[in-house]
Amino acid sequence: MNRYIAHLQLHGAAFLVGISALLGQSLAVSAGMIVLGRAAFALLALSLFCLCLRQRPWRGVSVATAGKLLATGSALGMHWILFFVAVQTGGVAMATLGFATFPAFTALIGWLLSGLRPGHIDSLILLLVSAGLVLVTPSFDLNDSSTEGLLWGVLSGASYAAIAVANKHFSSDVGGLPACWWQCLAISLLLLPPLWRELPLVESRDWLLLMALGVFCTGLAYSLFITALKQVRTSTAAVVIAVEPVYAIAGAWLVFGSTPSGGMLLGGALILGAVAWSGLRSAS
Repeated sequence: MNRYIAHLQLHGAAFLVGISALLGQSLAVSAGMIVLGRAAFALLALSLFCLCLRQRPWRGVSVATAGKLLATGSALGMHWILFFVAVQTGGVAMATLGFATFPAFTALIGWLLSGLRPGHIDSLILLLVSAGLVLVTPSFDLNDSSTEGLLWGVLSGASYAAIAVANKHFSSDVGGLPACWWQCLAISLLLLPPLWRELPLVESRDWLLLMALGVFCTGLAYSLFITALKQVRTSTAAVVIAVEPVYAIAGAWLVFGSTPSGGMLLGGALILGAVAWSGLRSAS
């Protein structure tokens, strides 16, 4: 029963993360304000969750470790901004499929840092991702908003890959939830000074959406994911996380009527299949 509940938690986390793109497209505020609201509400939710678990995210964290967590948190905030710019520019499908390429960028960065040549399977995965991107690209005109959104999504994936590689080099003994707490704190502190004048302009409807984005799609989603990993194999988690864009695209289809084309479906299948394959190989 514990394993079954863990699988439900894992899919719930993927679903909530997928819904975050839908909320981003529904919000009538800037991408920076979306990220500030997301981080601030997530910080509040994670603080309450840690208190329920009798944890103190700041306890036992050295100054050097706190500096690393704040730095990676600031980089994560920039990644979130790129992602929501992609959502607002090209729509949910283009943004999520562009972001889904991040495992390919992670591999590329790893090859560049190590100086090793990629293996045949790694090259095949990269080729599948590239072919998928060509298929999902609506046109090769940069004036096309969908194409621009896809490029922003790919850029967000590249930035997330850089953060993932940096996290491996700056790893610490801080657990997943405290690390997320510090990163949300960094994002809130980074974005509040330049965006505080926009706060009074946010309507009540948007505040509710921002609260849902921070509390459910970030705080709850991350808590479910961390809890599920105690019972679920890493390889299983890798495949489920690869399904996250499917939830987002299906949600956009139902909510906004954004019907995906045949090329988008085929290209998305290639990208997500390559991502799942890459996750399985990394987990093994």
